[in-house]
Amino acid sequence: MSSGRTTAAIYLAGFCGLLLIALIFFAPRPIWLGFLGLILLGGLIVGVLSWVRRADEPGPYTPAAPPVPPLERRERRITEVTLPSAWSDYDFVFSATIHWTPTGLRRDDTLLNPGAAAVEAILKRARRITEDRPPNRVSLVQHELSGALGRMKAEETGCLQAMADSVTLTLSDDDRNRLAKLAAARKENTVWEHETKYEQSRRAYLSESVLKDTGSAVVWYLAKNDDQVEKTVKDIGLLAQLSSAANNTHVPEPFQHLVLRSANGQRAALPEEPTENHDFAGPEPMPQTGADHFSSFMSAIGLENGDAERVLMAREVADVLRAHGRHDQADELVRRFDVPEASHLDDFDGSVPPDDGGSR
Repeated sequence: MSSGRTTAAIYLAGFCGLLLIALIFFAPRPIWLGFLGLILLGGLIVGVLSWVRRADEPGPYTPAAPPVPPLERRERRITEVTLPSAWSDYDFVFSATIHWTPTGLRRDDTLLNPGAAAVEAILKRARRITEDRPPNRVSLVQHELSGALGRMKAEETGCLQAMADSVTLTLSDDDRNRLAKLAAARKENTVWEHETKYEQSRRAYLSESVLKDTGSAVVWYLAKNDDQVEKTVKDIGLLAQLSSAANNTHVPEPFQHLVLRSANGQRAALPEEPTENHDFAGPEPMPQTGADHFSSFMSAIGLENGDAERVLMAREVADVLRAHGRHDQADELVRRFDVPEASHLDDFDGSVPPDDGGSR
């Protein structure tokens, strides 16, 4: 290629020289133009020859890069290998496609089965992760394994690198069913604990705050009735009966004249002063019990016979009485207002035995 360039340059320089000579001698021009043309021709020839010489000179020597040998990749599929979880007796089921390639850095003549060494290396890496993970998060652990095992990493001998893809992690059908039952039981137990705490808190609120005494009951009733003072004043006797029944005590003396005799809203007559001359004394009225007072209270607030809330309130007050050790009074309320034991709640239509108005 260099000799061809030289020949072309020579021909070009000769042609230009002949053309310039013809112009000088045959064209009508002054003599000094001929000298100028010769100078230009010489410069042209020198420039062309210098360019040809530089093109023929060889460039700096650069050794060729050695060819890169292609990486040798091999793979093996493993299925349904059990790996431990953080919970005893619950194992993960692991499957994956394992790839490996020799590193070329070390050689171990005892490594006759590199595929087995690659499988062992991947299982060790997977086990270090799964043994600290709960089995009820199996799908999350699968994604974690896919990321951790998806990078080429040298095994212990350093003779090969291994990675895994197409990772799947599952549980056996029996373990999955057991975990579902355990989760459902935990949720039900949590709900039951919250309901029990709510019931205990409500009982404590009624017994320790609302029905602690007549004054507390009056304040609670006033707040419940939107500050209706007149209505609250009319029902003070009922509140005194209710608080006394809840605490298994007699109605305090200041409130006895406000106690209602029956559920029809009639007030009890004040006892007349004894006279010196009386020929006949009527029979003494039968003393009212806590159940009588409670019946009057519920009737006064609009809970009549046949109302399901009447039964529920009687049960709650009975529970409060039992919590304070007053089991006899609690049993009396249950017998008086509650449904028979043989009647299940599923068959309960809201009806209750008729209130006998205090007959026992």
